[in-house]
Amino acid sequence: MTVAPNLVALANSLADAARPIVARYFRTPVAIDDKSDASPVTIADREAETAMRALLTKHVPEHGVFGEEHGAERTDAEYVWVLDPIDGTKAFITGLPIFGTLIALLRRGVPVLGVIDQPILGERWLGVEGQPSTLNGRPIAVRACPALEGAYMYSTAPIMFPGAFAKKHEALAQRVKLFRWGGDCYAYGLLAAGHVDLVVENDLKLYDFAALVPVISGAGGLITDWRGQPLDMHSDGSVLAAGDPTVHRAAIGILSGATPDATAVPRRPTG
Repeated sequence: MTVAPNLVALANSLADAARPIVARYFRTPVAIDDKSDASPVTIADREAETAMRALLTKHVPEHGVFGEEHGAERTDAEYVWVLDPIDGTKAFITGLPIFGTLIALLRRGVPVLGVIDQPILGERWLGVEGQPSTLNGRPIAVRACPALEGAYMYSTAPIMFPGAFAKKHEALAQRVKLFRWGGDCYAYGLLAAGHVDLVVENDLKLYDFAALVPVISGAGGLITDWRGQPLDMHSDGSVLAAGDPTVHRAAIGILSGATPDATAVPRRPTG
């Protein structure tokens, strides 16, 4: 399926609309509210999503919209836009520029276009089904990594891995060459650009991962759930992104419980 050029242009326009709003509030004393799940939200989140939704209403009123801050409309439409104005709000409110605006377009529930926009650093990843992914307009590609023992891996926070999930995550983290906490959506951009080999997360919502799928795929990487299944609007929230298929298979084996736990391997520093 080919994504129409006007829809790609619209995705860029959405990011252009959100970027100055988010940047204006960065490292300022903005008020912070707690949502029902205790996650923080700011006026920057709300204003940025409002601006993007206004453009969608103007240009594609027949399309559906699913936003983190302002809810869902027409999600049974063939095309649905998925918006996360600030993915990584905790990084945003603490002045760390690793958050991003995530914009995805789903066709019949499957992500076909994705944008990761970092407003402060001026970096924009674009993924479009059937095309090479780009960073600020230049093609990017994942890097080869023939074994877990040579892989660089990121996950955002331990809270994503309760109970049995923590044991599986720890088993994988012990096997890689370098593991770091943090990153939010920025880590996926680094993977697509060939700087990171694995990003492993859990308990993500559609607006957290939909935009990442075309970006990673278009850079030659793989992004699935922990069972190796493609991500779509019905996924369970587990996410595994990898630059190399060999490392992806090995990680799936550990996360799905298909291989023995790696507790015998000496733990590597995570700082």
